Amino acid sequence: GKGGIGKSVVATNLSAAYAMDGKRVLHIGCDPKHDSSIRLTDSPGDLKTALEVLGDNPTAEATGKILNPGRHNIDLIEAGGPSAGLGCAGRGVARTLESIEDMELLDAGLYDRVIFDVLGDVVCGGFAMP
Repeated sequence: GKGGIGKSVVATNLSAAYAMDGKRVLHIGCDPKHDSSIRLTDSPGDLKTALEVLGDNPTAEATGKILNPGRHNIDLIEAGGPSAGLGCAGRGVARTLESIEDMELLDAGLYDRVIFDVLGDVVCGGFAMP
């Protein structure tokens, strides 16, 4: 959907509500501004993005470090991306999704709910909807 319509607010509140209801939640932020993940952590300055952690040489060890602790025992993954006007945010999203697949986070039954806070638009093909 369009930017500025509240996707991050809804995603953040859903993650918090599910976690407060006792569900095990993985919250995945895909916006370079960290709009939703930053609201779910007590240490915003310590929030590491997948792009920061993985750099150009992802390893199994680094892949496991993309998880950040959040409030209410929510696990956070923030994709990260380039500074405004310096590239495609889809790169961070794609690398993050590859790492999640490599870690088998969605297959392992570790989480009751996985919430994706997606970008309003990724003009270089990061997301597609039917």
